[in-house]
Amino acid sequence: MTLDWNHFTPLAALGGGALIGLAAALFVLLNGRIAGISGVLGGLLVPRRGDVAWRLAFVGGLVGAPLAYGLFAALPVLQIDAGYGTLVAAGLLVGVGTRYGAGCTSGHGVCGLSRLSPRSMVATAAFMAAGFATVFVLRHLLVA
Repeated sequence: MTLDWNHFTPLAALGGGALIGLAAALFVLLNGRIAGISGVLGGLLVPRRGDVAWRLAFVGGLVGAPLAYGLFAALPVLQIDAGYGTLVAAGLLVGVGTRYGAGCTSGHGVCGLSRLSPRSMVATAAFMAAGFATVFVLRHLLVA
């Protein structure tokens, strides 16, 4: 394995991580809620009165930020090495996993770990282990 030094950007990654941490901290301080994407989107599927506007603003920011970035710089070229069936199956598995895990990687991994939540520590360890196992199986055991 080699490191692609042309795309190694530790300062940009540190800045992005700091912004995500700051946004998550402000969200919990000002809104009293954890910034878990699956929970935010799930609340839009079963809306409650007075609970929709902030969720739409949150999702709008997630979609709008890259679009705004694209006005000032070139967006990276997307390359997805999977078929539509694989993407649909993966999306459904992630959705089921977030329901069984009572949250997603952003809720547990970013917000839960920062609060030292034991449940989030176990959930994040499970996410990581499943990711490691999936990559190992797909890249080393099922090599075509």
